[in-house]
Amino acid sequence: MRLISFVHAGKPGFGAVKDDGVVDLSKRYAARNVTTLRGMLEADLMADAAKLVAAEKPDYKLSEIAFAPLITNPDKIICVGLNYRDHVAETGRTVTENPVIFARFAGSQVGHGEPMIKPFVSDKYDYEGELAVVIGKEGRHISEADALNYVAGYSCYNDGSVRDWQMHTHQFMPGKTFAGTGAFGPWLVTRDEIPDLNKLTLETRLNGQVVQHTTLDLMITSVPRLIAYCSTMLPLLPGDVFVTGTPGGVGAKRTPPLWMKQGDTVEVEISSIGILRNPIVNESK
Repeated sequence: MRLISFVHAGKPGFGAVKDDGVVDLSKRYAARNVTTLRGMLEADLMADAAKLVAAEKPDYKLSEIAFAPLITNPDKIICVGLNYRDHVAETGRTVTENPVIFARFAGSQVGHGEPMIKPFVSDKYDYEGELAVVIGKEGRHISEADALNYVAGYSCYNDGSVRDWQMHTHQFMPGKTFAGTGAFGPWLVTRDEIPDLNKLTLETRLNGQVVQHTTLDLMITSVPRLIAYCSTMLPLLPGDVFVTGTPGGVGAKRTPPLWMKQGDTVEVEISSIGILRNPIVNESK
């Protein structure tokens, strides 16, 4: 399945993409008081939803909805820094024994097709194409061997970064969570449709120019290791999001630097998942 969060006729909802349309699962689960995709995961309705989607016709055309960030209300967004060797090298840093972890806030995200916002306080707005992993069930002290059993599915993420604010101190977060600077979507592809993450490719394009390209097997800390590591700290919950790191080629490390600006279009494509596409606009003062 491909699951989405959306807005239709001014009303938020969630559902599944079928053909060129959307099966509105929020309408079908309203009697159970399940109003978000996170809520559907919490209620363990994935198998039931698959049956519904197979049997039902779409309620809307894709052209009739606006995409929202895939998980609109996550308990946590766990971001991973410096998780590809070429990115470590271009930053002049060294590989660490354990992953570099920071966080984003839900309010910093937009959906597929929605404008990503360049803050007016900075002209150093950078792209970062990444794989997003969505947790499907609660767990603590999860083993690497069992980690993928806790995954609901995968999506694309653009960890848009305001570099000068990111570098104010050694803590990354100020540059990583400006309003509307990150993008998440377009949909969640369920884990059963992607048997081997390591075979997938990730590519970021700015105005059609390829600026990042990698295969996911080149991650320094694998998805199972990330889940095991972070679940040692606190329980992972349905709808939690891992943003797993960006490869080399970021704009800040190019000569001259390549920053996103109003009028640009940025795309993050992951094979077998899809394309996350967003225009760039300036923040209104």
